[in-house]
Amino acid sequence: MTGRTLYQRIVDAHTVRPLGDTGQILLYVDRQVLNEYTSPQAFAALHAQGRPVWRPGCTLAVVDHVNATTPVRNARTMVLHDADRARQVHTLADNCARHGMELFDMLDTRQGIEHVVASEQGWVLPGMVMAAGDSHTTTHGAMGALGFGIGSSEIEHLLATQTLVYRPQKNLRVTVHGTMPSGISAKDVVLSLIAQIGADGAAGHVIEYTGEAIRAMGVEGRLTLCNMSVEAAARGAIVAPDDTLFDYLHGRPRVPQDALWDAAVAQWRNLKSDDAAVFDREVSLDARLIAPRVTWGTSPDQGVPIDGVVPDPANESDAQKRQGMQRALAYMDLKPGQALQGLPISHAFIGSCTNSRIDDLRDAARYVKGRRVAPGVRAMVVPGSSQVRAQAEAEGLAHIFQEAGFEWRQSGCSMCVAMNEDHLNPGDRCASSTNRNFEGRQGAGARTHLMSPAMVAAAAVNGVLSDLRTLPCH
Repeated sequence: MTGRTLYQRIVDAHTVRPLGDTGQILLYVDRQVLNEYTSPQAFAALHAQGRPVWRPGCTLAVVDHVNATTPVRNARTMVLHDADRARQVHTLADNCARHGMELFDMLDTRQGIEHVVASEQGWVLPGMVMAAGDSHTTTHGAMGALGFGIGSSEIEHLLATQTLVYRPQKNLRVTVHGTMPSGISAKDVVLSLIAQIGADGAAGHVIEYTGEAIRAMGVEGRLTLCNMSVEAAARGAIVAPDDTLFDYLHGRPRVPQDALWDAAVAQWRNLKSDDAAVFDREVSLDARLIAPRVTWGTSPDQGVPIDGVVPDPANESDAQKRQGMQRALAYMDLKPGQALQGLPISHAFIGSCTNSRIDDLRDAARYVKGRRVAPGVRAMVVPGSSQVRAQAEAEGLAHIFQEAGFEWRQSGCSMCVAMNEDHLNPGDRCASSTNRNFEGRQGAGARTHLMSPAMVAAAAVNGVLSDLRTLPCH
């Protein structure tokens, strides 16, 4: 038998049965996370048919998209005056109570962005299949699991049966050779990959990341890699579990304990692609050649090294891509050949399910310590969870940010998706650690430049897009 990739092995282990000759299978899903934004329609359809949730214990629900991130969080500050947002939050609470499902609501000390909470709680474990109503569910591949986003009708099916109709994907192996230079992060790696293969370059595939740079990377960096793989249209992304992951998971609330832990790790060590596994595609990157990245356009693949310039659409032979570049330049108010380094910003945002974990805040704080946010720049830090926020305060990171003039806020999706009060105005230009720079993503008419948290920090204190390699850090 031909060797199997790790992705194929996980799918094989979760296949209930093939669905005729359609090429689809019925896939068992181990666990899911719900949020207040994408679940109401699924519950409404479920209730209309009089169906219960089949396995309530497989579901964890969080409030993360629409909640306020005001610096102080209490019953008064969490009152949502927008009727639609308030209805979403109340509906989630009602549905969780009705079906006996666990909810981390706005005042829960474990509240946070679903893709941050799931890993820090140990909710997703190696070898699992994980689904959620959010495209960035690919994040959980860093746990040695298969994670992918689903739509509302699929959420309904999942809640009713704990299965999904699924079409197996092709396999893409991305090997990152060498050692990453100082100041280079997982965000720079994945932005380099997306620029190389394009915003649809991994369509129909699940990526497996491997190579020296991946093995040396911490789990939180791997979470960033897998999170943003969907920006290349990947249906999933995965990193084989290893001692780095086991050390990260050990002792977390939802993982096996004591003898069960030892038995689980023994099994997890076997979760890897077979030596004879054949991948449909192979892509390689040399980590030693990766520079700090920044996007110039309105798609994550429209980016260059910080010391590069805006490309000229006239040099693009593909007419559709050329038109997209021209539209992006008009929206971003940039010109071909323009240097990005030195471009003034009005806002700096550190947060999102991509880059709001404790390692991200530590990296950014190294460039902020002893400095001040530049005049005219509004700088914000929104931790990915209440537990990340508490840890950052215990380590003194919050003090560093506040002393520098950053707003130190509560956890939530915040300005990544601009579904609450945290949004930009037309013409604002933001250095952002988020995952998408689409038109209007952070507010109508707003301009977003994606980069790592450390690069956001450098931009905030300089007031312009900056090469962090020129800024001594602490």
